[in-house]
Amino acid sequence: MSVDTDRATREGPAGAVAAEERIASSDAAVFTQERISAEIAAEHAGDAAARARGERVPTTRLDFAPYRSSVLRHPTKEPVRADPEDVELSAPVFGERDIDPLEADLTIASTGEPVGERMVVTGRVVDGEGRPVRRQLVEVWQANAAGRYAHARDQHPAPLDPNFLGVGRCLTDDDGWYRFTTIKPGPYPWRNHRNAWRPAHIHFSLFGTEFTQRLVTQMYFPADPLFDLDPIYQSVTDPVDRELLVARYDHSVTQHEWCTGYRWDIVLTGTHRTRLEPDPEPGEEH
Repeated sequence: MSVDTDRATREGPAGAVAAEERIASSDAAVFTQERISAEIAAEHAGDAAARARGERVPTTRLDFAPYRSSVLRHPTKEPVRADPEDVELSAPVFGERDIDPLEADLTIASTGEPVGERMVVTGRVVDGEGRPVRRQLVEVWQANAAGRYAHARDQHPAPLDPNFLGVGRCLTDDDGWYRFTTIKPGPYPWRNHRNAWRPAHIHFSLFGTEFTQRLVTQMYFPADPLFDLDPIYQSVTDPVDRELLVARYDHSVTQHEWCTGYRWDIVLTGTHRTRLEPDPEPGEEH
């Protein structure tokens, strides 16, 4: 995955553990998956035609019509530019004393074992030249194996897991590596349209090389059948870029009789950077 550090995002794990903000419109249920899929195809066809004419197409559409709530709340003005040096004077600094290594294991939040497929997710955080980004704060949050977040706002009929909170964080090492032990999340419904389901994913937050460069994005799993149906995933306009959001199974990370393993590298800058998806409103997570 690559991270576009030109934008700072607003939401993080504190509010982002929050489950899906359901779209309030009573019209959401009348939109079928077939209609949404047709709109996605039309958007992609328009983007392809624009590229063929030599026009610039954004890597991620923040006003992607099939993703209903983005149409009403996407940014319409240029971001406010902050002086990184001024921000750094008051911004927190994360060090070894601030992050306990145990925080990278999401499976030990309680005395019991969480339900689901245990897995390790690991990768390198690098810049556009392939150089490691050291001591990078990486935070993750996710639903449990049943597709439910441990948050009061998530009330869809799936079981909570008392042994799984779904939040973790770590610092990258000298070679830019991060590593989390967790449970594979399940897909879950959301109210963008009738019978809408989100592919299984893990939310990632990291700060780039400065605190003004914070990124929040999502990591997916290979060959998810919901990819083609999901307007958030499809809001990344180029299929090559969408693939940058998908981890790969790595048998060298998998451990005998213990867990499966996935690798997902994060590139902060350059042409191969990981793409953003539309930002959630504060307290809204998809």
